[in-house]
Amino acid sequence: MNLTAKVLIAMLLGIFVGLTINVLNVEVFDNSLLADGAVLNEYVVNGFFHIVGKMFVNALKMLVVPLVLFSLICGVCGIGDIKLLGRIGSKCFVLYLFTTAVAIASAIGVAATIGIGKGMNATSDAQFTGKDAPPLSDVLIDIIPSNPIQAMASGEMLSIIFFAILVGISILMVGKKARTLVETIELMNEVMMKMVGLIMSFAPYAVFCLLAKAMANLGFDLFFNLVGYVFVLIGVLLFHMLVTLQAVLAFLGRLNPFVFLAKMRNVQVFAFSTSSSNATIPVTLRTVTERLGVNNSVASFSVPFGATINMDGTAIMQGVATVFIANMYNVELGMSGYLTVILMSVLASIGTAGVPGVGLIMLSMVFAQVGLPLEGIGLILGVDRLLDMVRTAVNVTGDAVVSTVVAKSEGKLEESVFNDSSAGMFDKKETDLSLENEKVIAETVSSTDARE
Repeated sequence: MNLTAKVLIAMLLGIFVGLTINVLNVEVFDNSLLADGAVLNEYVVNGFFHIVGKMFVNALKMLVVPLVLFSLICGVCGIGDIKLLGRIGSKCFVLYLFTTAVAIASAIGVAATIGIGKGMNATSDAQFTGKDAPPLSDVLIDIIPSNPIQAMASGEMLSIIFFAILVGISILMVGKKARTLVETIELMNEVMMKMVGLIMSFAPYAVFCLLAKAMANLGFDLFFNLVGYVFVLIGVLLFHMLVTLQAVLAFLGRLNPFVFLAKMRNVQVFAFSTSSSNATIPVTLRTVTERLGVNNSVASFSVPFGATINMDGTAIMQGVATVFIANMYNVELGMSGYLTVILMSVLASIGTAGVPGVGLIMLSMVFAQVGLPLEGIGLILGVDRLLDMVRTAVNVTGDAVVSTVVAKSEGKLEESVFNDSSAGMFDKKETDLSLENEKVIAETVSSTDARE
């Protein structure tokens, strides 16, 4: 059984076990199972499940900064042409903004047509206090890190991308004398990819724990008052992922969407489980380069850049949530209001890049602009955790689509790899340390010690 099958089985088992715990807790034991201090809650749901899931997410996050740094430096050196790098960056930026605009426009169109929230008198004790998003000027200034080490420690992706590109350009300017350095960085990038493979071998167990914990805490009880909002939002998210993005791939990239989706299942499951595009970067980068055939010179830039500014899923949430809350409060937005929401969401996807809790910050900005009460966000907070999982899966799919289309347009896509169903498939042998490799490493270390 390959890794994809194992992960999918683990995902289904995790959802089943989590929902079973939640249903038994609510209907039979009257909250005793998940009460504070209860054995199941203390040692299983928020104990074992939480620990294993969090360790896996931390392991993925551990790889993000060194992987992006080494991979992007290798990518810049591999391109060898600064103009080409600028062209790739421009295409990625335009495509990311285009898909975001299409996403929110379709979300508003569907939500407004269905009329979700009309005549609904839902109430919530949850409160939401809006946060001020950083102005675009500060975002642009912060792209250049005053301390690159601090930027890496904080995981500031745009700053890391800028620093890595600058290092790559400088290496190109040095020329042949930097050949040894380039070889070392390429070797480090290969080592990081091996680490991704090693961590992925534990994925089925971690996915099971992450989803079991999430479903045990969420359950279905929150959906009854918000069933229209939940199903419309999930429907639009799936439509964008399975239809809109695949249409972009088919028409702009002239590639088979079914082949693409089959190879993206692992990435989508990881994104769904972790709810973090950044944490999924190592898996996305490995899949895009080794499974889809995108050259590292494109993928090393487009994937981390997309994880930072590509907000397709979040934009869809904003569109549906805005219509939903406006209908609940009987606020007529009109065409001008909807156009304002679309424009604000596209601009906010740049202006709030890399900010924690970016989805709710962007939503509060939109609400303030069109005159909707911020406390309306409190009504949807309860179900936002699950919906965030789906949004993240949509976002990483968009990152991979744009990477593939841009690579195809620049002749940086190996179509033979893309069309090969077994290309880059995870192999258990990748994580095995053979006796021969052990001897080679031991001899190398011994010879180094002898010279010293």
